[in-house]
Amino acid sequence: MRAELRSARAACAALAVLLAAGCAAMPADGPPERVELPQGSGAENLQVRVFPVPPHKGEDPRDLLAGFLAASNADEAKDYETALKYLTADAGKRWNPQAGVTVLAATLHRDKTVVATDTTSITVTGSKVAELDEDHSYRTVSDEAYQQQFTFVKETEGPDKGEWRIDRLPDGLIVDQTNFRNSYRAVHRYFYASSDPSADGATPSVMVPDPIYLRRRTDPLTAAAKALAAGPSQWLSPAVYSAFEGVRIQGAVTVNDSRAAAVRVDVADFGGRQSACKQMATQLFHTLADQQGKAQLDRVDLSGAKGGCSVTASEAADSAPGRLAGSAGAAQYYQVDTGQLLLLQGDGPGRAVSGPLGQSGQPKIGEVAVRRDGTGAAAIGADGRSLYVTGFGEAEKLGDPVITSHSTQAGQGLASPSWDGRQNLWLVDRDPAAPQVYLVRGRKSVAAQVDGLAGRTVQDVRVSSDGARIALVLKDGSGRRSLQIGLVVHEGTSGSPRARITGLRPVAPLLTDVASVSWADTDQLLVLGKEQGKLQLLNYVGTDGSQSSDSPLQGGESMTTVSSAESRTGESVPPVLAYSSDHRIFRLQGNQWREVALQGHPAASFGYPG
Repeated sequence: MRAELRSARAACAALAVLLAAGCAAMPADGPPERVELPQGSGAENLQVRVFPVPPHKGEDPRDLLAGFLAASNADEAKDYETALKYLTADAGKRWNPQAGVTVLAATLHRDKTVVATDTTSITVTGSKVAELDEDHSYRTVSDEAYQQQFTFVKETEGPDKGEWRIDRLPDGLIVDQTNFRNSYRAVHRYFYASSDPSADGATPSVMVPDPIYLRRRTDPLTAAAKALAAGPSQWLSPAVYSAFEGVRIQGAVTVNDSRAAAVRVDVADFGGRQSACKQMATQLFHTLADQQGKAQLDRVDLSGAKGGCSVTASEAADSAPGRLAGSAGAAQYYQVDTGQLLLLQGDGPGRAVSGPLGQSGQPKIGEVAVRRDGTGAAAIGADGRSLYVTGFGEAEKLGDPVITSHSTQAGQGLASPSWDGRQNLWLVDRDPAAPQVYLVRGRKSVAAQVDGLAGRTVQDVRVSSDGARIALVLKDGSGRRSLQIGLVVHEGTSGSPRARITGLRPVAPLLTDVASVSWADTDQLLVLGKEQGKLQLLNYVGTDGSQSSDSPLQGGESMTTVSSAESRTGESVPPVLAYSSDHRIFRLQGNQWREVALQGHPAASFGYPG
């Protein structure tokens, strides 16, 4: 998915260059002037370099404010040098442009209020849809009202005597959605998933993406490397760690003709720190490859004042993001009304899996989740009261339930089993009298603590393959079902494990009814839901809440559940699957839904491993 989006963006960038070459003329003389770009439907796809313009003599406060906002979001080598010319000397010292970015739905409104002949205030208002914090992390909001005041004074001395200048203003930057898309680009930094102190044996090493947004005008590789060295976002930090603790990037990152990136850091001597050097180089490889393109980077050479190391693409693959996702390929699992779990290979006939879940005569089962390595599955009884965990070996037995719910009503009880790549199973008990999220490891279950529920109950969970992040569908007292993403923190020992879900944040706040969610990539979710008064749609949403540039997919009102694969085979993306209320399965081919032939049996459950 990310590769397809990059190709589209690259094509648009090339188109912008051709348009500029064919349609723009360089003026022969005269002062620089501000240019208003059209805000048409395709404007967000044009990457245009915007040069800042200093204030003109005699400008009134309203024009001065427009010039300042344009200059603060323009491209120049020295950050905000031109924007500072719109401020008084004292205001220039106080203003902190690095405090964050406010993203408005459209251009802000200005309400001018004259207080005195030499002082003017302008209140600006708008609808805030997102913001970047000082660490460049994106947070989406639901049309939050925005209001700030700018105060203008007339300079009493110096070369600008008699001119209006901004004396008081909010910290940070203000930009509308269109200009945000033009001026900022997504950067994915990669950090190691924290080890699990309660696991038996070593925890598999795997990278977790941490998306941020940086200005497009920056050198992408150097900017990404420096952002990586700065450490994970405040939100992600409880679940990951970095080898770059206290280490900074020196100079620019370069890539030679052999597709090797050279990076220098402020480490005095790597002689006795080869393990740390390799870890840093591996983080750099995945972060730089995300910007450069994996096919364009073969090696990272990392050096300090003395010594260094190299990491190749094959070495970095050992901890690649999504390494624990398994291989979905053309395999889709579903369970039919006979109680058997069948495996579907492409368009061929399904076959019963080995082991007890493939045999008839077992307790009738409902929801099923297959382990990401394909060696077994978790199955919930059709009545929602019992959880069974078993393997696919011929000698495996179903055994007694691992968890039993006390709920006796349909639609309540155990639901939504989901595996990470570390063989941890997550599920919920929707029993209104005792709602709970469980972690199951082997045949041992742990009641997980969920922070920040604020009276809401967890209806569904979907855990990422790295085990560090988990998507939750929450229901409030009014019945509204919203989507949140949280972090998984493991504590305790192997004999007494503890698990906590913390840091809940909204992912798709505009959706008032979330029906289903699935991981579609290591940094992206596929969400089936609808906004108030609108039809149900499928949306690709980033883990930071940012909307994919793809248009929503049409999702019929009969669709109840969707499944997509986090795993990839090269650039191949397994098709999206959907389950309908009349027990049918559909596969998305291109932009058309095609029904999957189920050999005459209505399906009771379906999905990719995980």
